[in-house]
Amino acid sequence: MSENPMEIFQNEAPEVAKAFNGLIMSLVASKGLDQKTKQLIYIAMKASMGDEKAVRAHIPMAKQAGATKEEVVDAILMTLTVSGIRGVATCLPGAVKQFEGI
Repeated sequence: MSENPMEIFQNEAPEVAKAFNGLIMSLVASKGLDQKTKQLIYIAMKASMGDEKAVRAHIPMAKQAGATKEEVVDAILMTLTVSGIRGVATCLPGAVKQFEGI
């Protein structure tokens, strides 16, 4: 069983975690971009880092906001020009599976 890093963060540094969550909620509530676009950008940023776990966690939120498989794939592919093949190699297979229900 893997540990939940956010749960450990909350337990070990509750005040910092509370401030961090406030920052996240402020970003979610900002009006410059719609929620689908925000999720696609977040997926691309995390994919560029090769953070497959974060990409996997944000795909359901992107789908709920109306993102299609093609949009998520494109967001991940956009990382090629910034960080090379790493994000595509680590994140694209799992992202596609989430849309295929595998």
